[in-house]
Amino acid sequence: MYQADIDNNTNYKTKESFTQEFTRSCLGRILIFGVIVLVGMLIAYFTAPTEDDMNEEMSDNLMQCLEVNDGVKGDVVDDVVHNLTFIFTTADTTVIPEDVLQTYHKYNRLVSYRHTFYSTSYIHNNMHPEGTRVGVGIFGLIIPTAYFGDILLEVGPIHKGYEQKLNQQVIGQPEELDLGKTPEITEFHYKRNPED
Repeated sequence: MYQADIDNNTNYKTKESFTQEFTRSCLGRILIFGVIVLVGMLIAYFTAPTEDDMNEEMSDNLMQCLEVNDGVKGDVVDDVVHNLTFIFTTADTTVIPEDVLQTYHKYNRLVSYRHTFYSTSYIHNNMHPEGTRVGVGIFGLIIPTAYFGDILLEVGPIHKGYEQKLNQQVIGQPEELDLGKTPEITEFHYKRNPED
């Protein structure tokens, strides 16, 4: 690459079209990214599930959670795996015992909220009076995030009574245990006896 090899043309313009230059510039990439995000937000806004859709689908998902956990109580990992399958299946409420269904409807309340770009469902009960999220709906898809432990199915007393003392007094005297003789330890025991 000598000076003679370079064309004497001092114009450094390329022969690219305007669209190629625009897509390779920083401003062009930012604008393209902004348009893609805007289109995604518009699609999310118009496809977010309504409150009625969320209530219907999440009630079905919670019934499936009760149905699956009826025999063997699983852990959180099992609930996560089951939640993925609940998206595509429906519950068979005839399998769930009637007393469990009545207890569920008595102590739990499902509430759904529609936000700008998505919807959420919360279950309220005595364990979670402020509510805990059990489902999210976005792009027309309702994804359950329910855990079996969030559903209140048993209610009982927390303590025996208000008159009960927290610390019970010991009935009877403990036996005196013989712990042996206390060794004679002088102040200088670690430096040896100064009298030696």
